[in-house]
Amino acid sequence: MFISPMLLQTATGPFSHSDFIYEPKIDGHRLIYSQESGKIRLYTRHDNDCTRQYPELHLPFMDDVILDGEVACVDPGTGVSDFESVMSRFQTRRADKILQLTGTLPAYYAIFDILMYKGKDLRGVPLMRRKEMLAGLTLPSNNFGLVPHVEGAGEALFEQIETRGMEGVVGKRKNSVYETGRRSHAWQKVINWTYAEVFITGYRKQEFGWLAAVPSGTSGKLRPAGIIELGASPIHKQAFRGVAQQLVKGEDKEFVYLVPRLRAKVRMRNWTKSGMLRSPVFTEFVI
Repeated sequence: MFISPMLLQTATGPFSHSDFIYEPKIDGHRLIYSQESGKIRLYTRHDNDCTRQYPELHLPFMDDVILDGEVACVDPGTGVSDFESVMSRFQTRRADKILQLTGTLPAYYAIFDILMYKGKDLRGVPLMRRKEMLAGLTLPSNNFGLVPHVEGAGEALFEQIETRGMEGVVGKRKNSVYETGRRSHAWQKVINWTYAEVFITGYRKQEFGWLAAVPSGTSGKLRPAGIIELGASPIHKQAFRGVAQQLVKGEDKEFVYLVPRLRAKVRMRNWTKSGMLRSPVFTEFVI
């Protein structure tokens, strides 16, 4: 049974409050684990069935249960979850390749909530009571674990997250109920952003997007680094159009290319292993 997950609002920055608990934000993808009459199904937050991608999670609990959490691949050296690795697992379709990856990139299910247990709907139960029930479960294997939390000390936890290079922190109101399919201020995320300066080397002709490039090594030559799709206000876009007209050097069906004179500051989740910006958000022009 799929349950549409409760979603997070974005906080303006780290905060501490006695009415909240704080958890490390796991850098994977959302996973609803459903066990009904002993049958296990796994779903993404958008109700995509991904049961076959994670055979190491096909292990039953002692009683039927529906859980909410993140599936991740954890670097054994650092203990930090690696987003690209879990995306590799998610996108693999061949059965033999999936089986191989269970050994080389094992999936870990980090559980942070319990939505149903023994057929009883728990979504109206306060969060801390749900956490108590979750802690009482016997986990099927070492591929399952509970996300730890601290009470009140959000800023202190965020400092530790920054030091370890992890994704961020989630603050949850202690008495919050589970608001299915809704984005709620009762749950707030604080992202550990990485910042970079980039050159804008072009733009999409149709939907909004600025091509970003960064210097490559010691040569100083620019290399593509991704597309900025978020963060620019109407004022920023208008200012860009006024300058970009003077910098056009070519085009194709999809893009107009510019002389690389415009620079911008972006925030992002991190750099990918191939040197691309992950989820870049425009912050400001660099003058």
